[in-house]
Amino acid sequence: MSLVTKEAPDFTAQAVMADNQFEELTLSKFRGKYVVLFFYPLDFTFVCPSEIIAFDKQLDKFRSKNCEVIGVSVDSHFTHWAWKNTPVNNGGIGNIQYPLVADLTKDISKDYGVLTEDGAVALRGLFLIDKEGVIRHELVNDLGLGRSVDEAIRMLDALQFTEEHGEVCPANWKEGEDAMKPTADDVADYLSKHS
Repeated sequence: MSLVTKEAPDFTAQAVMADNQFEELTLSKFRGKYVVLFFYPLDFTFVCPSEIIAFDKQLDKFRSKNCEVIGVSVDSHFTHWAWKNTPVNNGGIGNIQYPLVADLTKDISKDYGVLTEDGAVALRGLFLIDKEGVIRHELVNDLGLGRSVDEAIRMLDALQFTEEHGEVCPANWKEGEDAMKPTADDVADYLSKHS
């Protein structure tokens, strides 16, 4: 069942922060900001570092849009710390600058509906949470399918545009392009120009 339009399940869990310190992270403390919360299967694996590093490379862009990025897996915070402190050329992720949350109990993954059927790991779930703590977008990929960070930014842009202008964003919309008013006439006009 989709969590879109529902309040994001809150949690408090151990995390490794940008400064490599351990801290209890509570999701609801991020109210007033947008949050991209993403789940990945395991530390020290193959597709996961490509995503984690890709999010880190675009972190300034997310933060310029009042959005924080938080990663979650079923590993311990100690394992997260070890992975962060392993050089990229040795299979690590380097000193990424956003929190990695430890979901050892797997409760967070269960609450977000991304725990695999066998209960071993989380699927690649991504949730875009608005400033009020409501989930506005979700995407869940199977284990071998990496996500697009550019698409996560595009969805954040679309959400912020609709909130600010009251218009809706059509297929493949990008920041700076025309949107539509949610009326039948405007949709028909848009489709006649873009089909």
